[in-house]
Amino acid sequence: MISAINHINIKAPSELLERVRDFYCSVLGLHTGHRPAFQSQGYWLYAGDSSIIHLSEATALPVSDANTIATTGYLNHIAFTCQDLVQTKAQLELFGISYTVNTVPETQQVQLFLTDPAGIGVELNFSQAT
Repeated sequence: MISAINHINIKAPSELLERVRDFYCSVLGLHTGHRPAFQSQGYWLYAGDSSIIHLSEATALPVSDANTIATTGYLNHIAFTCQDLVQTKAQLELFGISYTVNTVPETQQVQLFLTDPAGIGVELNFSQAT
């Protein structure tokens, strides 16, 4: 039975992977860490001690994979629990990243919605209590 999300994987050409890595590390505060010696190139991005985003280089892709990459398939967005709403907004603005804000009174959450360089939606969730 599922108990938690282990990681997400983004598969893209190497030049896009670099931009995706920089986005999640420089803008959103993840850091690169140990990645096993797989045949493909890539990065594992960590929040604390947990690798939560795996980046894998896409080389020659079958047509179905290329189509999935172009549209992100049915994946709408990924969501992260975050801290420090004020600092996060400042960081996004510093990097010129557009975002929208949604407040959910019932859950006492503030949500920021944006898009990463690979076209994947990103939701950042903050407790209104912090």
